[in-house]
Amino acid sequence: MAITRKTVEDLETLKAVSHPLRMALLGLLRIEGPATASELARALGESSGSTSYHLRQLERFGFVGDAPEQPSGRERRWQALHDATVLPSALADLDGGREYLDAVRRRQEQHLCDGLEAWTEPMPGIGHSDYDLRLDPDELQQMLDDVHAVIEGYAHRGGAVHVALHVLTLPQTA
Repeated sequence: MAITRKTVEDLETLKAVSHPLRMALLGLLRIEGPATASELARALGESSGSTSYHLRQLERFGFVGDAPEQPSGRERRWQALHDATVLPSALADLDGGREYLDAVRRRQEQHLCDGLEAWTEPMPGIGHSDYDLRLDPDELQQMLDDVHAVIEGYAHRGGAVHVALHVLTLPQTA
């Protein structure tokens, strides 16, 4: 099954998804699956009123919706509508776009750091690699396309080990 993506194309949608609580809600729904606003509130230490409001905002911009199974008429179960959010670099050219992209980047960096801090147990296949490459822009894009194609082949498998795989390309500064 292919990884589904939502591409952010305008500033209002970028603003909506860059809110820290909304990013956390969307992340939890992607990782843990469907949940109610109350369940998400407990997991994040927030009020259910706050999570309900932010879920409705995420719904308004097409990030979340009703889960197929609604076990009770009392509480609405939400689900993420896509596996990934794509933030094109062109969003930085919009008035205020850089600020919101930076907010998302900082939150993603914190998520990565939190994961590294929590990682204490060695496991087969869990680790870190870095490479120093010299590529032309077209070669870099081709390499990223190839990496994403490999990852796509492993998406939605039901394996026993739940992992986060981060693909990060940075310009070499030293």
